[in-house]
Amino acid sequence: MAAYSLSLLPTTNFPSTLSRSRTSSTFSLSNPPFSLLRNPTRSTPILSALRNSPNSDSIIPSDHSCNNVCKFLLEKTPFASALDSLFVLCASVALSLALLVADVDSASAFVVTTPRKLQSDELATVRLFQENTPSVVYITNLAVRQDAFTLDVLEVPQGSGSGFVWDKDGHIVTNFHVIRGASDLKVTLSDQTTYDAKVVGFDQDKDVAVLRVDAPKDKLRPIPIGVSADLLVGQKVYAIGNPFGLDHTLTTGVISGLRREISSAATGRPIQDVIQTDAAINPGNSGGPLLDSTGSLIGINTAIYSPSGASSGVGFSIPVDTVGGIVDQLVKFGKVTRPILGIKFAPDQSVEQLGVGGVLVLDAPANGPAGKAGLRPTKRDGYGRLILGDIITSVNGKKISNGSDLYRVLDQCKVGDEITVEVLRGDHKEKIPVILEPTPEET
Repeated sequence: MAAYSLSLLPTTNFPSTLSRSRTSSTFSLSNPPFSLLRNPTRSTPILSALRNSPNSDSIIPSDHSCNNVCKFLLEKTPFASALDSLFVLCASVALSLALLVADVDSASAFVVTTPRKLQSDELATVRLFQENTPSVVYITNLAVRQDAFTLDVLEVPQGSGSGFVWDKDGHIVTNFHVIRGASDLKVTLSDQTTYDAKVVGFDQDKDVAVLRVDAPKDKLRPIPIGVSADLLVGQKVYAIGNPFGLDHTLTTGVISGLRREISSAATGRPIQDVIQTDAAINPGNSGGPLLDSTGSLIGINTAIYSPSGASSGVGFSIPVDTVGGIVDQLVKFGKVTRPILGIKFAPDQSVEQLGVGGVLVLDAPANGPAGKAGLRPTKRDGYGRLILGDIITSVNGKKISNGSDLYRVLDQCKVGDEITVEVLRGDHKEKIPVILEPTPEET
């Protein structure tokens, strides 16, 4: 589903008896081991061979009288010349047959090709892609549509995205916005087999969802889980996904920023400590894994900053340290039990206009944690004048300057924890203990 915007080849050395022109197919015989000159004082190769043969005594004498015989053969008869010509012809035929048997063309007869060589960093990238691709899946979001003419109800694809295998039990992790609004979901594994997927649970606030498929365990390859707490700006990262529906694509880049903050596409609640990367993340990459150089998962690709909707070199990934806890809760309970303070607070700009820092409480229902603890909301008096409520300045000793700070502190707490909320009430400060509770929908 669309991510939302915000070779020279070496040659073999051959004997000097044979050479080949680089620009033609003509072979030449240079510095031959045999003589083609009619020198009466020198034996021809054929005669030398006859003389050196085991039966040479019956053909040509081995003493100095051989010179007379050779001279006779060379000067009186064409026998020697014919033998020389026959020898050259046989050598030519033998060479032609050798080239034919070798099954090479004339241009590469004496060129030895070598296998493609890659640099060490290229080999590492190729290996990373090959080892992690089986863990990445393709998710199709199907929605029910009624034909306007026939009134038939059909399921049509309304979007797609990526995901990855979390464990051998068939749990698939992806973004919530990839599956939002789906009446049915299909998950395609790396071997192109497709399975129906069921939603196990989702966390809209952090844009994380968990699906499950009934696939054989031997087809499921869980992705290695890494750590995101010690990431550094500048280290290499790799994104695998299915951008624009293209099957398993790898993009590379570096971490260009850390501790970024984006808003959830579903609830608008801020997501803290997000990883920023320049690895290309395009529509369809959403929900796919962001890997480090060891091939371990460090984040889920979730958003891009782009007016056009295509990669502009600024992508965001939810860190794996955040994802891990959410997935564990979704797998166990089917939901995320997140603590709440039970207040509604004013926009940050409104508080800034008052010249103070903190979170202004607009409403604190009496049946909520803050209401039970005695936090005061903003209200009007009998004359219509606005009476400001409590302004939260710190929680458990941690300074609160805006709503994001408050959410960040609450994300580190659990349901049932007692926290100390320091508020500015009028012209003085007070510390109020509050016991956190789950959201009403999760009780």
